[in-house]
Amino acid sequence: KGGEMKQLKDILGEAVQTPTNISTAATDLGASGIGDEEPEDLCPLCQGARFVRVTSDPNDPRFGRPQPCECARYEEPSDRRARLLRYSRLGPFQRLTFGTVIETGRANDSRLQQQYAEAVRVVRRYAELPEGWLVLVGPHGSGKTHLAAAIANDQIERGKPALFIGVADLLDELRSGYDEDAEVGYDAQLEQVKTAPLLILDDLDAYAQTAWAREKFFQIVSYRFNAALPTVFTAVKPPTEIDERLSSRLVDPAMSQVVELAHGDAAPRYVHIGAMNRERLGRYTFDDFIPDGIGLKGEQRKSLEAAYRDALKWARDPEGWLVFLGGNGCGKTHLAAAIANVRLDQGARVAFATVPDLLDELRATYAPDAPRRYDQLFRSLLDAEVLILDDLGAQKSSPWAEEKLYQLLNHRHVARAYTVVTTNKRLGDIEPRIASRLADKEVSLLREITAPDYRTLKP
Repeated sequence: KGGEMKQLKDILGEAVQTPTNISTAATDLGASGIGDEEPEDLCPLCQGARFVRVTSDPNDPRFGRPQPCECARYEEPSDRRARLLRYSRLGPFQRLTFGTVIETGRANDSRLQQQYAEAVRVVRRYAELPEGWLVLVGPHGSGKTHLAAAIANDQIERGKPALFIGVADLLDELRSGYDEDAEVGYDAQLEQVKTAPLLILDDLDAYAQTAWAREKFFQIVSYRFNAALPTVFTAVKPPTEIDERLSSRLVDPAMSQVVELAHGDAAPRYVHIGAMNRERLGRYTFDDFIPDGIGLKGEQRKSLEAAYRDALKWARDPEGWLVFLGGNGCGKTHLAAAIANVRLDQGARVAFATVPDLLDELRATYAPDAPRRYDQLFRSLLDAEVLILDDLGAQKSSPWAEEKLYQLLNHRHVARAYTVVTTNKRLGDIEPRIASRLADKEVSLLREITAPDYRTLKP
């Protein structure tokens, strides 16, 4: 050990430095690729992390910050970039760079254009020298995620590490770390996020779904605040509307700068995938729905009336998820579309997707000449203020399709994002992970409609 200390001093002066935990934690998560070397090939100073930290002299301006290890000088640039990309977890967001940012945003209003341009300048300056915290606040579709990902991509081009992760995904992974058969333990996952040289947390609004999640997230935030580690947040809600312990750190003028993004007309208020365009949607209202059916009696009538009441209540004051189960023609889609109309009238942004069409569209986005990219389409559904998934279970099932649906629903389940689902399948016939979230009583209201196909009924 004494020899190692001597080598570290030789590299970085008298201030002793210690290896970071970036390598092992990131690799364990399957995200980084850092540390892919065989054990005997690992650098004895940084253990494959390529960075060390000054930890012995608090007066050293480099104290607590990652510094390139000696071994990094001999790495090929292409190898380094590939390694940093694996570590970053950017995935499809590798495309979101400053080069693809619309400098004045998408608004037509000149005042909003100037405001957005100034926000971009602030973000660019932060990317040049990431210090302290940066909080990007704005409505869905305002460009927060694009700018945050651009910071990460900029760091990679500079040969520096950045870890990009959605808050909902982070909390889900931490929770899974407690499982006995988990490939990566909770401690390793937590350490990676706490000590990342630059951490970018997308969708801060998803952190508060449970007391456990709030506490674990605050643990991460508090550590990084006390260590003054560069951190970027994106959020829809202003920091002042978030938990006081967290908001006090997010708005601390000595540590953090808050940038507000206005969307103007940045994103359409209604997005549809499938046949339910805005004109067709307008035909389905609560006024046109017959809550007692056509001559129905008994349980069939009661189930339809209950579904109508639940839909109307949810449309006026949404909370969590609303799931309709029932056969073809029982009124599920009508109620879902009526909900969409009410939410649109109240100023919400709504996405309506017929599940089989959605999966076809997602597959098509992989084509080189696709009019829109996969990451853009999927992100629009992840972030939709209100998402309606119609006809779940009608799709041709495949591992790929089930995984995409699970990713979408799991993200929105963790975030408790407003979601309406219709299906003609019984829960036992739906993929277990998805069925589990549909049936979660803490998030979802399940309503089964036993009424027959209205097309077969006569007035």
